[in-house]
Amino acid sequence: MKTDKRERASFKAGRGGERKPAFSGKRGRPAKKEGAGDSLLICGRNSVTEFLKSQGVRKVFVKEGKKDDRLLSMVKLAEKYGVPVEEVPEERLDNMAGGVVHQGAAALLKPYEYADLDRVLADWEGKDPILILLDGLEDVRNLGAIVRTAECAGAAAVLLPKHKSPPVTAAAMKTAAGAFAYLPVCQTGNIRQTLEGLKEKGFWVVGADMDGESLYFDANMKGPLVIVMGAEGKGVSPLTRKMCDFCVRIPMKGQVSSLNVSVAAALLIYEAARQRGRS
Repeated sequence: MKTDKRERASFKAGRGGERKPAFSGKRGRPAKKEGAGDSLLICGRNSVTEFLKSQGVRKVFVKEGKKDDRLLSMVKLAEKYGVPVEEVPEERLDNMAGGVVHQGAAALLKPYEYADLDRVLADWEGKDPILILLDGLEDVRNLGAIVRTAECAGAAAVLLPKHKSPPVTAAAMKTAAGAFAYLPVCQTGNIRQTLEGLKEKGFWVVGADMDGESLYFDANMKGPLVIVMGAEGKGVSPLTRKMCDFCVRIPMKGQVSSLNVSVAAALLIYEAARQRGRS
């Protein structure tokens, strides 16, 4: 197999003890943290609680009237972190949630800050991190689902090429059920430069493609790994595919030719985690 033809390098955050600059598309300058807007509203007790724990909440809204123990516990947590809490009529929460089940709680988040890839790599130096790069993803709900799976599987980060992926929005956060509070999401620049830089650090790059050389569970996905997932319906772009060390496919036995991208990503992420013996 192509994956066995060259020796895997050990992952290092930089060569000769030096850490390379972040993969922002500009060599020699760190990636700038950017927000995705000033009005990210999330709903639901679990999501609000997780973002409170990560200190990413600007303000909490809870329904007026009698509150159960879980709501009272959430209010106390907000008070602990100095986050203002406003009681509002349930009808107002309904309007704020826009049809999403809010369970009597909502929160206005601080502007989302993308993680710095250099710092992520430094935290994982000497280990076998799994990165997921999204090449042209369009649906923010798929983004949220992938971030949720990646966090649950113990991945290191999700990479969003700035001009080929959606920004982190409230809709993505709702789908992720609080995972954005824990999993780093890095906004990167040029895909080619990003992958070249990661390869220099010892990463393998595997693309998900229906014409892949091997089935995903037969491929060697140990070691530092970048899993590249393409756009809905289009898949990985031809230029990005050329940057992959190898591509894998998922066996399809039915009449439908492909899986939802977030489901396909889940299979590859968990296979990579399985090969590392994570439980």
